Amino acid sequence: MNRLQGKVAIVTGSTSGIGVGIAKLYAAEGAQVVVCGRRAEKGQAVVDAITAEGGKASFHTMDITDPASIEALIADTVETYGAIDILVNNAANVALRDGRVDELTLEMWDAIFQSDLRGTFYVIKCALPHMRKDKRGGSIINIGSMASCGGDLGSTAYASAKAGVDLLTQSVALQYGKDNIRCNCIRPGLIVTPDNEARVPQALKDIFLSNIEVNRYGCPEDIGHACVFFGSDESTYVSGQIITIDGGMNSHAPTVAQFRAMGSRTW
Repeated sequence: MNRLQGKVAIVTGSTSGIGVGIAKLYAAEGAQVVVCGRRAEKGQAVVDAITAEGGKASFHTMDITDPASIEALIADTVETYGAIDILVNNAANVALRDGRVDELTLEMWDAIFQSDLRGTFYVIKCALPHMRKDKRGGSIINIGSMASCGGDLGSTAYASAKAGVDLLTQSVALQYGKDNIRCNCIRPGLIVTPDNEARVPQALKDIFLSNIEVNRYGCPEDIGHACVFFGSDESTYVSGQIITIDGGMNSHAPTVAQFRAMGSRTW
C-alpha cells in the first residue's frame, strides 16, 4: 500500500471498464485520482466508491475528441492540486464502426484516429509543460491494444491507431526522458469487465481462452496493477517500453490452440 502516496494522477476514460479498475487501485495506493470522462453520473459514482473506501478522488468532465475539454482538464488539475505526477491515457471510443480496408470510409477512419490516437497525443501535449516544469517529472502510461501486434480480418483503423500509440509512446520517452519524464505503453488482451461481459459472445471467449496460456480471461485489475508499477517510483528506470498483458496469447505460435485440440504437440 501507499506506493503512490502523494502523487496526483489523471486517468482518462475512467468512468467505466479498465479505467475504473485503474482509478480504484491508484486511490488504494494513496494517489489523488482525477476521474474523467463524458458521463458525469458514472464518473461521480466511481468517485463515491473510491471515497467510501477512504481514497481521494474527484471528477472532471472530458471528451477525448474535444481539445478544449482536454485543455480544461489539465489546467484545472494543475490549479487544484499543483501538479500532475501520473497521466494514464485510457480513453478511447470502442463503439465506432470499423472494418476491412475496402469497407472503411475516410470519415470512419478519421473518427477512430481522432478518438484513439489524436486524443492521446493531445492530452500528452497539454500535460508535458507542467511535468517538465516540475522537478519531479512524471510518468505517462498509454493504454494501447494487442490489436497492434499483427494484422486482423477487421478492425483495420483501430489496430492502426493503436500501433500509432506504440510509436508515440517511444517518441515521448525519448524526447522527454532527460526531463525526468518516462512513458510506457500497456497493450491489454481480452479484458472482461462489468460493462462488457454481457456483450462478449461465449464463442469469442472460447476462442480467446483456447489461446490464452493461463486459465482465465483478463480483468481490469490486471491492467491496473501494471499501471501502479509504471506510476510508482519502482519504475523510474523503465521507459519507452510496450508490454502486452494478454495472458500470454501473443507469445506463442498461432497454431497452438488447434494442435492442443488434436492432442498433438506439433505436426
